[in-house]
Amino acid sequence: MSYPNFRAFVDDLERRGELTRVSRAVDPVLEITEIADRCVKQGGPALLFENPVGSTIPVAINTYASWRRMGLALGAESMDEIAERIRKLVHLPQALPRMSLGEKLAAGWEALGLLPQLKPRLVKTGRCQEIVETEYPNLLELPVLWCWPEDGGRFVTLPLVFTRDRVTGARNVGMYRLQVFDERTTGMHWHFHKESSRRYQDYEACGERMEVAVALGGDPTLTYCATAPLPDGIDEMMLAGFLRGSAVEMVQCKTVDLQVPASAEIVLEGYVEPGERRREGPFGDHTGFYSLADDYPVFHVTAITRAADAVYPCTVVGKPPMEDTYLGGATERIFLPLIQMVMPEIRDMAMPLAGVFHNCVVVSIDKRYPLHARKICYAIWGTGQLMFTKFIIVVDKHVDVHNEQEVMWHVWNSVDPRRDTFVVDGPLDALDHTCPQPCWGSKMGIDATKKWASEGFAREWPNEIDMSEAIRARVDGMWSELGIDLG
Repeated sequence: MSYPNFRAFVDDLERRGELTRVSRAVDPVLEITEIADRCVKQGGPALLFENPVGSTIPVAINTYASWRRMGLALGAESMDEIAERIRKLVHLPQALPRMSLGEKLAAGWEALGLLPQLKPRLVKTGRCQEIVETEYPNLLELPVLWCWPEDGGRFVTLPLVFTRDRVTGARNVGMYRLQVFDERTTGMHWHFHKESSRRYQDYEACGERMEVAVALGGDPTLTYCATAPLPDGIDEMMLAGFLRGSAVEMVQCKTVDLQVPASAEIVLEGYVEPGERRREGPFGDHTGFYSLADDYPVFHVTAITRAADAVYPCTVVGKPPMEDTYLGGATERIFLPLIQMVMPEIRDMAMPLAGVFHNCVVVSIDKRYPLHARKICYAIWGTGQLMFTKFIIVVDKHVDVHNEQEVMWHVWNSVDPRRDTFVVDGPLDALDHTCPQPCWGSKMGIDATKKWASEGFAREWPNEIDMSEAIRARVDGMWSELGIDLG
């Protein structure tokens, strides 16, 4: 199922016992963060703060902060269900191996006759424009969070940032935090490596203003798609249409030549000027550390439009586990089939929680030849946003990559540090504070697979201790009679 808008999603969470309303006045400055953080770390519900101090608009948070709520948001029983749909999709054009991943996705949609169904559809009116303010738009009327004590100010944390390629006109949607500076300006936190940053650089090189629209809310599928690391050439709104099973309805903005989801709760319209920068940050980030203040482009707001009964969707990031754990975990499962198209020997993949998405990836492989694990590491470092991965651990196909104890048992017991680890230099995430200079540094590959004689291992490799399947089945049959309670 898909939701017509974010408000409908919030209402459904409440019906299912997944959301708690908070009627007491709570301050968006630090208080909401503390409450939301306690809830997510203890497996608590989504929260709707009905009376945020300083605003008449309710605040919704932790709406994605469990696997159940993440599944509801994407209309699936599990993320693997969505992954299987994508696997079938990308396998349709296998006869055309020279296609890029983006071209294969598009070809798969076309082969299934889905392109007309999934292509975003322009409509005349939408929920997001029930109230329109173009003369005196005021960001300070929104219940924007001040998340952590050392933050540089209030930040919009769950925005869908819409931009357009200067030459092709192609749409891009990403999620980039916005620090509110005053009534009409925010920072635009575009990291150097991100697509929107590249587009801005194109406008800037020509001395041209770049129009931007920021949507908050809509069908929760849209918010997820803004975070998804899609192959080049695929519109995030097309992915949203695929996930929700119907085209995303879009409306024309009032003051800029961009389109936004008609179902959004709130929309900020505006522009960034070439060459204009302002100090943004610090910000308590998903790494668990404060990302340092730096100079970023400035977003000038020309209009704020919203639904009459708008809800302000937001999130808080910090030391894991947090709500973004589940958004990132969804990507890990959903995009595995695309990674396997490039590296079919990969059996499974995990991004451990403590690695905060870009610091560690664990993959299991069907090892076929000497130094196969190294080939996989180099391939991962050459694949989209996986290029930022600082540590890659490669294990044999029988290892459960989601069991961190099992993975580390293989690392501690199957790795010779001199032979099985190697260090390379390359791009790193802009939030990585360990590299001596911004955005690049060293990375490590760890080969925790069984070593072969053809790899220069002359000794006999011992077998792992394991019980026979026959004995396991025999004990399964008598278990109920043993009277042992494992809790």
